[in-house]
Amino acid sequence: MSDEKKALPFIYQFAAGAIAGVSEILVMYPLDVVKTRVQLQVGAGKAGEEAYTGMFDCFRKIIKHEGFSRLYRGITAPILMEAPKRATKFAANDEWGKVYRTAFGVTQMSQPLSILTGATAGATEAFVVVPFELVKIRLQDKNSGSLYKGPLDCAISIVKKEGILSMYNGLEATLWRHILWNAGYFGVIFKVRAMMPKADTPTEQTMNDLIAGSIGGTAGTILNTPSDVVKSRVQNTVRVEGVTPKYNWAWPSMYTVAKEEGFGALYKGFVPKVLRLGPGGGILLVVFTAVMDFFRSME
Repeated sequence: MSDEKKALPFIYQFAAGAIAGVSEILVMYPLDVVKTRVQLQVGAGKAGEEAYTGMFDCFRKIIKHEGFSRLYRGITAPILMEAPKRATKFAANDEWGKVYRTAFGVTQMSQPLSILTGATAGATEAFVVVPFELVKIRLQDKNSGSLYKGPLDCAISIVKKEGILSMYNGLEATLWRHILWNAGYFGVIFKVRAMMPKADTPTEQTMNDLIAGSIGGTAGTILNTPSDVVKSRVQNTVRVEGVTPKYNWAWPSMYTVAKEEGFGALYKGFVPKVLRLGPGGGILLVVFTAVMDFFRSME
């Protein structure tokens, strides 16, 4: 992440990203469950057990009608996903940064280069996470979650009913989601870090990373929420041979959602999502930086 610090081999970057990802998901996962429930709800929320009028209403109804543990329903898939997902995010960002610096003949990162590097790392990350995301969405959905005993049963059921390639349903929408988030995240982090005073102590460095990561996470969330909404709906659609699903490709699906439910529907679940990925982005950066510094001290 920083050109001023000693570069470490890929395996160290991968391990630090994995530790950062698991730390973030353990703290912030309930917000992801609420975000997904709200995104999958077609139309405006109405009073009653079966619909949610907002984030707090969703929290309250899940706990009241399904139990507190439901807020952690499907966490096994994200835990299994977070290690390779976040590891790929940070490791790919650093590795692609080296590629682009060599390609453009520069020695230092710039904000445009950080955006390009982040976008490419996001695309790389998307290929890793699609099957895990698919299982997570099916388990988090109130209607389909109870049909499966767990992540493995869910994956086996999807393959049996919809075919092996169905595990990559929503790949295109996932690509857009991760390209936009990573471009915003790493691009904004670069700019915010450049604007902040240099940290003289580890505590100041932690605060700088927390602030930069949180702002970066918020910017990425603003950019990618519409693609995240349609990704959730694409992946929650059971594929039937010979039938074209309503939600299929990202941009046409965005148009469908905006036309039928209004433009604001493209930002369904934004509050729990930004509350997770804003501070979550800060947690990611703080833990990743701390673990990398620990590895450097070992070296």
